[in-house]
Amino acid sequence: MNMNWLPSKLPDPQKVSRRWFLKDCGIGLGTIALGSLFSQSGYGAGLPSDVQNLNSSPSPHYRPKAKKVIFLFMAGAPSHLEMFDYKPELAKYDGTRPPEELVKGYRAAFIDPNATFLGPKFKFAKHGRCGAEISELLPHLSEVVDDIAIVKSLSTDAFNHAPAQIMMNTGSPQFGRPSMGSWLLYGLGSEARDLPGFVVMNSGKKGPSGGNSNWGSGFLPTHYQGVQFRGSGEPVLYLTNPQGVDPVLQRDSLNSLNRLNQLHHNSVGDPEIITRIRSYEMAFRMQTGAPELMDLSREPRHILESYGAEPGKPSFANNCLLARRMIERGVRFVELFHESWDQHGNLKKDLAKNCHDTDRASAALVKDLKQRGLLEDTLVIWGGEFGRTPMVQGGGNDGRDHHPNAFSMWLAGGGIKPGLTLGQTDEFGFNATEDPVHVHDLHATILHLLGFNHKQLTYRFQGRDFRLTDVHGNVVHKLLA
Repeated sequence: MNMNWLPSKLPDPQKVSRRWFLKDCGIGLGTIALGSLFSQSGYGAGLPSDVQNLNSSPSPHYRPKAKKVIFLFMAGAPSHLEMFDYKPELAKYDGTRPPEELVKGYRAAFIDPNATFLGPKFKFAKHGRCGAEISELLPHLSEVVDDIAIVKSLSTDAFNHAPAQIMMNTGSPQFGRPSMGSWLLYGLGSEARDLPGFVVMNSGKKGPSGGNSNWGSGFLPTHYQGVQFRGSGEPVLYLTNPQGVDPVLQRDSLNSLNRLNQLHHNSVGDPEIITRIRSYEMAFRMQTGAPELMDLSREPRHILESYGAEPGKPSFANNCLLARRMIERGVRFVELFHESWDQHGNLKKDLAKNCHDTDRASAALVKDLKQRGLLEDTLVIWGGEFGRTPMVQGGGNDGRDHHPNAFSMWLAGGGIKPGLTLGQTDEFGFNATEDPVHVHDLHATILHLLGFNHKQLTYRFQGRDFRLTDVHGNVVHKLLA
C-alpha cells in the first residue's frame, strides 16, 4: 500500500489538536471547507478570470489606521459662524462695513463684498474635557466632542455649489474625475459580498447640486462608482424578481448571459464588458443582502431611539443607522448627503431645522460605532463644500452667502486625534489664519489614514498619471492620533 500521503512525522497522539486533525487528516478537510467558503464569498467563484481580477487593487503603502469611511456630507454649506467658529468681534461689529483690506479682491457668489457684517445668531458654550466650543444648535454633538476633531481652518477653490461639491468629493471642480469613494474602492477593494463597496444615500429637501458626479468613477472602471440606495421600498429599483421567475431560472439565465458577454469580451477586449458581468453578479447577490440590510425593524428599540430612526420612514437618522449596518457588512465607503444648508435667507429658522434633523443621528453614529469597537478603524467625516460669509445677504439680517475662504468640519475615529480643535480664523471668521487646511490637504490626510501615500495612489489615463489630490496636498499630521 502506498503511504506517501501520510504526514512525514506524525504527532504524539496525546497532543493531537483539532486544528492539526482538520488540516492534515481526511485529505485536508479544513482546507476543503475553506475553499468552499472562499467560493461563496467571491474568491475563486465560478466566474471568468477577468471578472475575478476586478477585485485586485493596489496594496496600501503602509498599515492603514482606517479601513472604512462614512462621509456625512451636508450639501449646501453649513454656516461655520453659527455652529463651530464663534466670533465675539463679529457680534460687536454687527451692521458695520468690513475693513477695506479684508475684502479687497474678494469674489462672492451673489452679494457685494462691502455688505455689512452679520453677528452670530446662536449662543456658544464649551463642552467636554477638551473644552471645544460648540453652538447651542448641536446639543448631541456636544456630548461626543472628546471623540471628534474639529477643523476650523478649511478652504476651497470654488464658491458655487456644484463645482465646490464636486471638488470636495473628487479633488477637482470639473466634471469627470473619480470620486473619493471610487479612489478608496480602487485602492482597497471591498469586503462586502452581497452589497456594493461604495453606497450613497440622500435625505433632506433635494439631492446635491453636483449630482451623480459626486460619487462617479470618472475615468476609473465603472464598477468603482457609488451605488445610490433609496431610503424606502426596494433599496434599488427592480431588485425583486417578477412573478414566475425563481432563483434557479434567474441563475441559469445569468450564467448564459455571462457566457455571451465573455465571448463578446474575448472578441473586442472592452473592459467595460467585464464590469457589466460583475454588475449582474452583484445585483443577483444583492437580492438577498440588500433587503436584509434595509430592515431596520431588526434593530433593538434603544438603538432606534438613540438615532431617532423610524423604520419605513426615510430620514437622515435612518440613513446613519443604515451606514453603521453597511460598515458591519463590509461596505468600504458610505456617503450620506443631506440637503439643503444653503441659507441665503431664513438663516435662523432653517439652520435650526437642519441641525435638529441631523445632530442627534450624527452623534449617535459616533457613539454606536465606538460602543461596537468599529470607530477604531472607521473614519467618520462631517461637513459641506464651503462656509458662509460674515457679511449679510440682501437687505435683511437673516442670510449669508457662499464663502470658500474659511469653513469648519469634524472628523472622528480611524486614526484621528480625538478632542482636538485644529486651526483658527481671523476675528471675523473670514480667512484661515492658523493651521490652514485646503481640500487637497484633507484628501491627502484621509488617504494617509487609509494606508496610502496620496502621491503614489495613481491611475494612468490619457497619457498621464492622475490622483485624488492632483499635484497638490499635504498630510495634516496634527490631526493624527
